[in-house]
Amino acid sequence: MNLLENIRLAISGLRTSKMRALLTMLGIIIGIGSVIAIVTLGDSMTGSISDSMSSLGVNNIMINLQERESSDQRGVMGGGENLEIDDDDQITQEMIDGILEAYPDEIADVSLSASAGSGKAQDGRLYANLTITGVNPGYQDANNVELLDGRFLLDRDVQGSKNVAVVSDKLANNLFEGQDPLEQELKVYTADQILTYTIVGVYKYESGGLMGAMSAEEDIRTNLYIPVSTAKKIAGGGDNYQGFTLISTGAADTQKTVELIETYFEKYYGEGSKYIVTANSMESMMETMTSMLSTVQIAVSAIAAISLLVGGIGVMNIMLVSVTERTREIGTRKALGARSSAIRIQFVVESMIICLIGGVIGVILGVIMGSVGSSLLGFPASASPAVILIAVLFSMVIGVFFGYYPAGKAAKLDPIEALRYE
Repeated sequence: MNLLENIRLAISGLRTSKMRALLTMLGIIIGIGSVIAIVTLGDSMTGSISDSMSSLGVNNIMINLQERESSDQRGVMGGGENLEIDDDDQITQEMIDGILEAYPDEIADVSLSASAGSGKAQDGRLYANLTITGVNPGYQDANNVELLDGRFLLDRDVQGSKNVAVVSDKLANNLFEGQDPLEQELKVYTADQILTYTIVGVYKYESGGLMGAMSAEEDIRTNLYIPVSTAKKIAGGGDNYQGFTLISTGAADTQKTVELIETYFEKYYGEGSKYIVTANSMESMMETMTSMLSTVQIAVSAIAAISLLVGGIGVMNIMLVSVTERTREIGTRKALGARSSAIRIQFVVESMIICLIGGVIGVILGVIMGSVGSSLLGFPASASPAVILIAVLFSMVIGVFFGYYPAGKAAKLDPIEALRYE
């Protein structure tokens, strides 16, 4: 009996007992479906997070001033508490200008920002919720702010602490209803004051994820970008910074640049200082995040794959039952000259067909569940063809592994005893 005849015979046997075949496949379907769904969801999340972090700039290097680790701080940077650093101890503009001059080939620009709280822009019945953020010109490149109209903030705006602002297209649509917002005055109402800015530019609003998608169009909170010096005056803070972002040049070795930056700040925050400056590249943060997500994904997939073992045991059980039910058939075939190897192959092929069909159904369900889950979480679905192929092949391997013992038992039956079996 050739392979094609064995496949035909196996499919015919499945058709005669559809319910039993389906129950036998159930463990395989659940196992393969769970693994595919988890991998699809994990890949979608990883890809979305990587894209989001990439949009912030792969060349970005985050600089932060932290309290130096010491033995009386429980071995945790900053003692495990939110750190408030006096303005006199923070990083000055002179230090920032100095590092730009010291490493012109490694550092392209600097992004500065400062929070000035939140507020609401209102004109009669029209309103827009805002987060007031002070920035400098380098912020646009560091955060990939896409300008739709007008201009972004300039150095002269920062140096002069001007009352100019760049608003989102959402705000422009909500407040100006089709009118040109450029050069128009914008009144912003905060908890304790009313601020007035002249609009000089409009940027494209990018959704902040699930929460942003759930908000009503008019209630979406967007950033109002004003000069960082203006924001510091509103907030009442000092002129210095606890953190900022450097943009490395494309040709620079990011890790080497990180080391140069930390070395540069050692002359300001040396061993005797209470504080230390740390530098972290967006590239290394992306690698760490991807590695963490991959580890979690593998762990959860391994747990889900346990059902494959249960499914395999179910296949072995039903094949043993099948061997018992078909003992006389096996005896007849052997009496007519069928070799033991032919009997073994017949039952192994039948086991493989059961697992293969179950695997295919599991893949289809897994892709559907993964896609639906990704859509509900707001991530683009991404089912890996390689994982699907591996899953199908693995289901066939399960068929061989758990079908071999029943097949071997069938092959070893004595034809005379088999023919006498009742």
